[in-house]
Amino acid sequence: MRWWMLGLFLAAGLSLGGCAQAEPLQSAPHAPVELSSWHVRWDAAAGDADYRAMRGKLSKVVIFAACYDEKDELYVPQEVQALVNAYSIRKVERYLSFTNDILGKKHVEKDRELLRRLLATDEGIEKEAQAMAEMAEKFGMEGVELDYENFRKDEELTARYLAFTKRLAAVTKERGLKLRIVLEPGMAFDAGFPEDAEYVVMFYNLHGKHSGPGPKADRDFIEKTLKKMEALPGRKAAAFATGGCLWQDYGFFGLKKGEARFLTEKEAAALAKKHGRTPERDAESAALHFTFSADGHDGEVWYADAETLNAWITLAAENGVEVVSLWRLGGSETLADVRCE
Repeated sequence: MRWWMLGLFLAAGLSLGGCAQAEPLQSAPHAPVELSSWHVRWDAAAGDADYRAMRGKLSKVVIFAACYDEKDELYVPQEVQALVNAYSIRKVERYLSFTNDILGKKHVEKDRELLRRLLATDEGIEKEAQAMAEMAEKFGMEGVELDYENFRKDEELTARYLAFTKRLAAVTKERGLKLRIVLEPGMAFDAGFPEDAEYVVMFYNLHGKHSGPGPKADRDFIEKTLKKMEALPGRKAAAFATGGCLWQDYGFFGLKKGEARFLTEKEAAALAKKHGRTPERDAESAALHFTFSADGHDGEVWYADAETLNAWITLAAENGVEVVSLWRLGGSETLADVRCE
């Protein structure tokens, strides 16, 4: 028994020693990457400021986003139309993003039931593919972005979605439009996607409102997702997220928790300053984090600044990634310091 226990202690010591010797995740010079970003309708003015800061570095911008009305018809909010108009004179490649959100008297994000209705038949698939391409052409876009989410555990719906991606790839190619397809990291990348698309994999949401405190991405998550991404055809892009999240009164392994909400980098930095806290940088994610107490509540914040993003981009570039997308423009203090190489 004593030898068995000694073995456990030695194994633990070696493990801890290995962790102690690991280099912190950090930025470094790397092979050039192409940068793009999303400009969202609900933070258009702040997005403009970040676009100006990043203008010389961005090769494309995705206007986010067209959605659906309560009659299952494509719908372009006024704020999106305004962004379309603003980008008509900007010298950058433009894409219009299409989501499975419903916007009307009710607002439903990532609606799985909507997708069941839209993609139930081949006729429905044809209608949506043509409608997206026509709308992108109407607005003078160079490309279409498909951002359907929240269905990957439904095998039947996933099969219909794959059929749709193939038809959309064919339709956009026929019309001379480019195609980006956004994929959640849990998606089966070897499911049989078409060749004629750029695949943008979300390297975020490791932690968020759905979980306890932590970074949106870390070394292990990025490396595992990069390996999995090799199964995708076509051009591959890694998407990293700006900003972070605030967790209030989180404890006892999640049995105790209060409000959780997303923050921009500016909001997180202002919160740290307000409470006299100096954020620390996590070695495994390069993310900044701090805790504070106010009004009888405990808060914990994790967020990304330019160094965090540069560290993530460095790791991706070292593993052969040549295209990076940033979610999103708006609310950043240091986005101008993000590097392409």
